[in-house]
Amino acid sequence: MARLKIREPKKFNHKYIFVDERKEKLDKIVENAKRDLGMLPPKEPTYEERLRGAFVTENSHLMRKRKNGTRISSRFAVAALLVCLFLAYYIMKTVYGIV
Repeated sequence: MARLKIREPKKFNHKYIFVDERKEKLDKIVENAKRDLGMLPPKEPTYEERLRGAFVTENSHLMRKRKNGTRISSRFAVAALLVCLFLAYYIMKTVYGIV
């Protein structure tokens, strides 16, 4: 099995030492409040924000998936889990006589 395993390179995770996250968060809140009050011009979307969701609108199956949400799949997962537990109980009871 070790021959088939594809190794991934380590991810680069640089953490800054001298960063005040609380101050950055407060500055962002103040900037958003000033934009809401009209003291600053509206923020132009970045390249990533403009690109996010651009391809979803062109594909009907992706639009349906976004519109439906993930509720159905979670319900299906719970139902499948219950069926598996019932089958395990039935097999243990009839075949092995454990329960």
